[in-house]
Amino acid sequence: MGRVRLEAITWERLGDLLADRLLDLKPEDGSPWPRIAFDGAPAARPGDLAERVAEALRVRGRPSRVIGTQGFLRPASVRLEYGHHDVEAYYDGWFDTGALWREVFGPLEPGGSGRILPDLWDPVTDRATRSPYVQLPQGGILLLHGPLLLRHWFPFDLTVHVLLSPPALRRRTAEADRWTLPAFERYDQETDPAATADVLVRADDPRRPAWSGRPADAR
Repeated sequence: MGRVRLEAITWERLGDLLADRLLDLKPEDGSPWPRIAFDGAPAARPGDLAERVAEALRVRGRPSRVIGTQGFLRPASVRLEYGHHDVEAYYDGWFDTGALWREVFGPLEPGGSGRILPDLWDPVTDRATRSPYVQLPQGGILLLHGPLLLRHWFPFDLTVHVLLSPPALRRRTAEADRWTLPAFERYDQETDPAATADVLVRADDPRRPAWSGRPADAR
């Protein structure tokens, strides 16, 4: 984490401040749809923060769409080709990044249709969800949450990383899923999401988060 100074905040206040920041966010590539990452291990629950921001945006009259990468898992035959606990496969092959580019980011490029797919694959039934496409109106905001997001070069306009220290990550990860922990150690070493994200949120104590404050360009 280096010398990043973190300030105590409530989840409610954090959602409000992030929503206020997004109201004025203009994508640098000219897209009318801001694209936001909520990155973090499953135990950090980045999706909860994405949902909180979506609600704050709704109150402010701004449309948004929350999408989780869990809905873009590859079929089990691909994910589990090398076994149920293969860390390398989890790191590089569990999530269908090609489908995310095609079905989510592509339609939100400048000149795109804004017609996106909210999910593709149901990990419980291991079948296609067959969900209908949804229309994100111009000015609508994509709130994408999931693990290992910042290593794929997705065209995010703002990135939020929900951080757990190694002891907290281990403590809050279900025992059945602790085999994935080396993947997050590698992610920290190779990508350093705590340093590269625009906004850092520390959630070791889920009741008392802390954050790095507004992005530099908004201060």
